[in-house]
Amino acid sequence: MKKENVIKKVYGYFLPEAWRIHKGYFAVRMGKMLTVSIRPFLSIYFIPAIIAELMGEGNPERLIGLATALVLLEFVLGIIDGTLSNVIERYGQKFENHFNMILSRRIMELDFQMTEDKKALDQLELAKNGMSWYSGGMNGLMEPFFNFLSNLITLLGVVVLLVVNAPMVLVIAAVIVAIATLMNDRLNRIEQEGYRNLAKINRIFGYLGWSLVDFRYGKDIRLYESKDMMVEKWQHFTDEWNRENIQIANKQLPYQLLREGSQIVHDVAIYFYLGALAILGKMTIAICIRMVNAASTFTGSLKNMVICYQEMVKKSNYANEYVKFMDYPPAMPKGKLPVKEGKHVFEFKDLSFSYPGSEVKVLQHVNLTIREGEHLSVVGLNGAGKTTLVKLMCRLYDPTEGEIRMDGINIKEYDYQEYMKVFAPVFQDFKLFAFRIKENLLLKDSEDMNPETEEALARETLRKIGMAEKVDSFKNGMDTVLFKQFDQEGIEPSGGEQQKLAIARALIKDAPVVILDEPTAALDPIAEYEIYKHFEELVKGKTAIYISHRLSSCQFCDRIAVFSEGNVKEYGTHGELVNKPDGIYAKMFAAQAQYYVS
Repeated sequence: MKKENVIKKVYGYFLPEAWRIHKGYFAVRMGKMLTVSIRPFLSIYFIPAIIAELMGEGNPERLIGLATALVLLEFVLGIIDGTLSNVIERYGQKFENHFNMILSRRIMELDFQMTEDKKALDQLELAKNGMSWYSGGMNGLMEPFFNFLSNLITLLGVVVLLVVNAPMVLVIAAVIVAIATLMNDRLNRIEQEGYRNLAKINRIFGYLGWSLVDFRYGKDIRLYESKDMMVEKWQHFTDEWNRENIQIANKQLPYQLLREGSQIVHDVAIYFYLGALAILGKMTIAICIRMVNAASTFTGSLKNMVICYQEMVKKSNYANEYVKFMDYPPAMPKGKLPVKEGKHVFEFKDLSFSYPGSEVKVLQHVNLTIREGEHLSVVGLNGAGKTTLVKLMCRLYDPTEGEIRMDGINIKEYDYQEYMKVFAPVFQDFKLFAFRIKENLLLKDSEDMNPETEEALARETLRKIGMAEKVDSFKNGMDTVLFKQFDQEGIEPSGGEQQKLAIARALIKDAPVVILDEPTAALDPIAEYEIYKHFEELVKGKTAIYISHRLSSCQFCDRIAVFSEGNVKEYGTHGELVNKPDGIYAKMFAAQAQYYVS
């Protein structure tokens, strides 16, 4: 992509959004731009005038007036500049929060399989760092843009003086600026190459850094004495990060020296040229000093304009990683068909699946039908493809081969958001949040809840799964915060209590299909029995899919699908399968039952 296109793309993305949410930001930026443009002219006009007074008649009143005006104007412009800079910083924080929120929303909306895709994860890392550390966010993008304009105004102001009094300065400045431009371009290229190489290191670096200070890993780190290993890994990637940055700095060093050397050549040439004009009597000392200041301002402004443009290109390339992520192509096609209300029939037709980046088929040619309102138990050994089956059913992934149909139509044809509403799953790795209990159950802000209906429903569901009494025992009841990250009075629920809350959340959603993946793994046998005893009441005739290693759940289901080696090896009722000679299910059931019978 050409540089101009990157600038156009990035500024075209961020400017309209910034204007929409904070129009005042641009007024402040314009004010600062004008202030910065005016300040160089104070030294250009006042200092030579003061020197002329000292070397001429030395009128005390005029001398004091000029000095006072210079000091006052510098003071006023300095106050204005400082105040505007402070306001711009505050706006910068607002923009950072806003664009982080947009990024977070995009991450949550991204197709799930992207969360396990290395390219997508690296692009996310580039997006986060590109819009914060490297580009400097909205202020980082706007700084070179408005600095370019302010330097342009200053440049136009001094060029007239130089053309009339010392035109050779323009030639000297142009040559030096051209050299500096080439050096800056090379420096920026080296920095951007290094930035891409650092993306992977930064992701691992961040993971290790947060793991070391995350209390959730505290027990394992202490009991397995893994502190030294964790610190060594941290040190390893810290060293790798440092090596990469040192390599970048070493590559940049010769270009930095050439750039600084060109500035010295510029200063010597300007002073020699203007000094010669003064000695030859072609200009007064006062005019000579004015031209020195004007030459310095001209060269500085011209150089800064080029640097600002290069900074716009560089920072646009960094921020463009954010834009790329926001435009990241979907992994799965989305249909538009509406989903009808009520129960549904699901058909798995010759279904095969391999996870992205892997050639291993987790599922192979699966054919299975789940009828309306049917309770299906999916069992099998670890790695048989049980959880993968329901992930595909929920469209967290799409099949590699074959298809899944709902009511005779390929699920890819349905509106994605409507299709998501069909399911209320509890996966093995479910997550509860450090929110209030009722917010975890209803996934709404407390202020948006209807206490007469929604909270009552949550309380009734807790009663059915045997958690109401426990929740009522808490000081703040349903308003009790889970975990202690943000509230010292928060509770740390046991694994079984968390699992019950997750089951309650799924039931409250009132979706036509309930999926429970190892729903009672963290429950004791008595609590498990209570859940299953009220099974019919809990699912209320919905379609229910159970994935469990505990085969006791199978007796409450209409059908059982036994998975092995990525396919359905046995299918039938508990009574049919438990009596099947040498059957997989019969052997599994007997192996578990012997511990209870004996």
